[in-house]
Amino acid sequence: MGEMNTADISSNELVLIMAGIATIGVIGGWVAQKLKLPDVVIYLILGVLFGPEFLNIVNIEAFPTANEIILTFGSAFILYEGGREIKLKVLNEVKISVGLLSSLGVFITAIIIGFTTHYIFKLPLGPSFLLGATIASTDPAALIPVFKSVPIKNKLKQTVISESAFNDAFGAILFTSILTGLTMTEKVGLLGTSSKLVLMILIGLLVGIGIALTAIGLSSDKRVGIFHGYAPIISIIVVVFSYEISERFGGSGYMAVFIAGLIYGNKKRFGLWVPDEDYISGVHFRENIATIARMSIFIVLGTHLNLTSLMKYGSRSIIIVLVLMFIARPIVVLVCTFFDKKANWSKNEKLFMMWVRETGVIPAALSGIIVSTKVAGYEIISSTVFMTIIITLLVQASTTNIVARKLGVLEK
Repeated sequence: MGEMNTADISSNELVLIMAGIATIGVIGGWVAQKLKLPDVVIYLILGVLFGPEFLNIVNIEAFPTANEIILTFGSAFILYEGGREIKLKVLNEVKISVGLLSSLGVFITAIIIGFTTHYIFKLPLGPSFLLGATIASTDPAALIPVFKSVPIKNKLKQTVISESAFNDAFGAILFTSILTGLTMTEKVGLLGTSSKLVLMILIGLLVGIGIALTAIGLSSDKRVGIFHGYAPIISIIVVVFSYEISERFGGSGYMAVFIAGLIYGNKKRFGLWVPDEDYISGVHFRENIATIARMSIFIVLGTHLNLTSLMKYGSRSIIIVLVLMFIARPIVVLVCTFFDKKANWSKNEKLFMMWVRETGVIPAALSGIIVSTKVAGYEIISSTVFMTIIITLLVQASTTNIVARKLGVLEK
């Protein structure tokens, strides 16, 4: 055999790392099933174990492009799947609550956590609010599997799932705006930032709707649906084009993929449908892609973790998590449900919404982006996000059934 050049070695190493991530993910999923724990917690722990801090088998930081692809595409596909889970018919009944929880709620959370971080860690306000925006959203990828095993009342379940999908998009947009402001050389005022945020949302909406309707038509059972046999693959094309086109026009790629998923998940309302055989194969295909995305994001986040930073900032990070769970979240639910008289939320339903707010995929991916860009305070942000994911998933996700039973919000 001839001598391999540096490019060959790099490509071979990259392939091995990707295979290693998949192998670790499969093992982690199996362990999580046996221990009856959220799989993402095991992925995080295995990422730390196999990362540079211990065994150094997976070091994705040596391949920044692959790192960015995993974090960006993975989070975009998860958002797309979250959009598909929302049913517009149910959403219409609780649209005020969902709209406020996923927009105003994100801003309230980011502000409370931002000022708390500024006070506890003495970080500048910019990085402090960046942390707030990173952990402000909840996680549909963690909530949906829990709700499949716990029969929560349908209106309450759809509200929590819808909020988690919408606030992931709003959280990602807020995160992008703050990160852009921190990394730009020229300062942008509040009015400029607000205008850009609105523009990002509008462009994302238009791009997501346009691409989704086009793709649904071409893969439907109508005469124009000449590609219906390729419906599963088209879902990946929709995610990539929605994200990239929106970003290139100055919009939010995350909003675009989420809206595309929302349109796709409610295509019957537009008089379109995919043949049953193609629909079923598409579901299995997307579930596998989403699983790969989840395991990759959390394993990569685990490999990014600096144990020295975690030991240094861990105790103060726990304070941030407690403020998020027991101060920020209750305030958000009380404020955002107050204005929705039509939904007629009971006290116990509000208490349940306060408890169910797991942090997961999108914050993990955004944290990875922060580490990659080396923003001021990135070690503090990474450690706090890690703590938030571990604590909320272990404490809140694992007790959802018990809390729902105690509060009487299970379907009879």
